[in-house]
Amino acid sequence: MDYEAHFSRQLEGLHREGRYRVFADLQRRAGAFPRARLRHPRGSREITVWCSNDYLGMGQHPAVLAAMHEALDSCGAGAGGTRNIAGTNHYHVLLEQELASLHDKEAALLFTSGYVSNLATLSTLAAHMPCCTILSDELNHASMIEGIRHSRCPTRIFAHNDPADLARKLSDLDPLAPKLVAFESVYSMDGDIAPIAQLCDVAEAHNAMTYLDEVHAVGLYGPHGGGIAERDGLSHRLTVIEGTLAKAFGVIGGYVAASATICDFIRSFASGFIFTTSLPPAVAAGALGSVRHLKASSMERRQHQDRVARLRLRLDQAGVAHLNNPGHIVPVMVRDPVLCKLISDALIERYGIYVQPINYPTVPRGTERLRITPTPHHTDADIDHLVQALAEIWAEVGLAKAA
Repeated sequence: MDYEAHFSRQLEGLHREGRYRVFADLQRRAGAFPRARLRHPRGSREITVWCSNDYLGMGQHPAVLAAMHEALDSCGAGAGGTRNIAGTNHYHVLLEQELASLHDKEAALLFTSGYVSNLATLSTLAAHMPCCTILSDELNHASMIEGIRHSRCPTRIFAHNDPADLARKLSDLDPLAPKLVAFESVYSMDGDIAPIAQLCDVAEAHNAMTYLDEVHAVGLYGPHGGGIAERDGLSHRLTVIEGTLAKAFGVIGGYVAASATICDFIRSFASGFIFTTSLPPAVAAGALGSVRHLKASSMERRQHQDRVARLRLRLDQAGVAHLNNPGHIVPVMVRDPVLCKLISDALIERYGIYVQPINYPTVPRGTERLRITPTPHHTDADIDHLVQALAEIWAEVGLAKAA
């Protein structure tokens, strides 16, 4: 077999379908977010980033940077090992305590990323419960799906955000056998929000554990940034809450918050936790500073929601179609992969606006989009420039205006 030719053909297929991914070579500028330098062989230019998951700009917040500098100077660069072997720094301990408090849980456990926390926790919990069945929302993130697959447990997929279908999928299972219901709060591509209370009602009626992924909600919702569950007063009803430090908190890492027993169990049995080097102390310190700041300050959340509302209003006025959802993610629907890439390229080349095209397999074919994420640091002028650019390109490529 000609291996190189085989892999080249697969890549050529991505090019033909218009969904080959090209990385934007960006140099973020602390203090200037959402501005960045776009590096290119022909030189560089300033652009405005409209698709970052640094939802609140905390990656440049002075409190976060100061905490990281202090930890770097006092502890050095790396953690030095796994958590079990010389790699537990005091910053890790403090951060886990802060995250447990954020979600009103007994304990929390840090991972190197949100992807790893989902994969390791879901696979470990389910695999160690004999005859466990997993109930998974059909739009769950790839990391959750991987964790579920690695558990090797029977899995039933329930219709997206549908408590009635979840109840049907649970109804014929052994009431005494273990069950785990896994879903998200804010879904990253459509921006819709789960009916957490109703899903908990169904799970509790069938004696099932609940696992809530809050990665696109922590820091952004609730009086202290604890996510949708905190906002709705439901944290106590979730068995496990999973989150990330890489989005609204602006750093890197993932975590789960749960009872002390469950966190200890994951710590003791999850290979994705046991056998990997822990987060650098400076990263943990920066995340700790970010969580503490957002627990005390609601200003960033208020400004963020104001920017989201302003962008939606201007898009409506310009007739640019976007999904109407109650969250902070604004998907502008194109529904064609080639056209989506063309529009993204035009935005960056002609207007200095960076919005990454989102194509299959991240979203289903025919639902290709520009996923726009406003931040508190986008000005009225930024919003007007984006909307004007979209309206002009919309007219050029012949896309219909929204009614």
